[in-house]
Amino acid sequence: MAHHHYWVRRFVLLCSLLILNNVQAQTYPNKPIHIVIGFPPGGAIDTMARVLAPKMSKELGQSVIVENKGGAGGVIGMQYVAGAEPDGYTLFLGTMGNFSITPAFVKDLPYNVQKDFQPITQVASSPFIVFTNSQLPIKNVPELISYAKSNSGKVYFSSSGNGGLPHMAGELFNESAGIKMIHVPYKGSAPSITDVIGGQVQLTFEAIAIGLPYLKSGRLKALATTDVKRLSILPEVPTVAESIPGFTLKNWFGLAAPKSTSIDRVNLIQRSIQNSLKDPEVMKTFNDLGLEPVGDNSTDFTQFIKQETLRWQALFAKGNIKID
Repeated sequence: MAHHHYWVRRFVLLCSLLILNNVQAQTYPNKPIHIVIGFPPGGAIDTMARVLAPKMSKELGQSVIVENKGGAGGVIGMQYVAGAEPDGYTLFLGTMGNFSITPAFVKDLPYNVQKDFQPITQVASSPFIVFTNSQLPIKNVPELISYAKSNSGKVYFSSSGNGGLPHMAGELFNESAGIKMIHVPYKGSAPSITDVIGGQVQLTFEAIAIGLPYLKSGRLKALATTDVKRLSILPEVPTVAESIPGFTLKNWFGLAAPKSTSIDRVNLIQRSIQNSLKDPEVMKTFNDLGLEPVGDNSTDFTQFIKQETLRWQALFAKGNIKID
């Protein structure tokens, strides 16, 4: 009889294990997660995604695959994710431009950022530096402002392209300082920086990582940073806000899912990013790219996107900024 009970117990145990396994098989994630980027391979956001993916994969116990869907400044990739199943397996990693600037000035986007996406976390931010030609007789922001006023129509700032963040930074600076520096768009950050070094234009607003080598060799000057506080890697460089109170501008990068993705899944992904950001390899890569890790929660990131979008809408509404 005891023998019979033993087999019953074994059978019940086996059944409960099968049921347990089945429940676990249904839990998220049980297949690869895709992170879509709206840009071709090779940029900062691509590097960021590729260093994060294996760490997230370790956290989530599933492979995380980075997919580049470039085109229309990120619109193609975003449209793809907006139309994906809201199951947490297709995510979008985008820039401030994707989430806030483009929606502020493009009227007929094939999606609505705030209606079609569920923000997960702001992954990182990257302040800008006001880089000037090393021969320019200017040492700080107040001197730049008076120089621009006394040389009206002769002060040029370059950017990586029309409507990009370096362009926006210059326009925001013009607006805040009450000056009119002239915008010169280039095709990318490299030619833009090259012409600041060569003196064809006087200044540019760029990410630290791009200008740092030239700063170290003395071919560029760092006038100020657009961060809220001075940067730990350039403590001697003041903030623009020390001269123009309230002026801040950072590029930022964040992860979002299609709207109505369950909050449990959103929180799970958010935690996997938060933990991955503490990884030494991730920290080193971010540092090299001039990125500061963030990893905030979904509620805060949602609110942040709203505020940033309103700020750009206000700027575009004034009509001083033209994006071709």
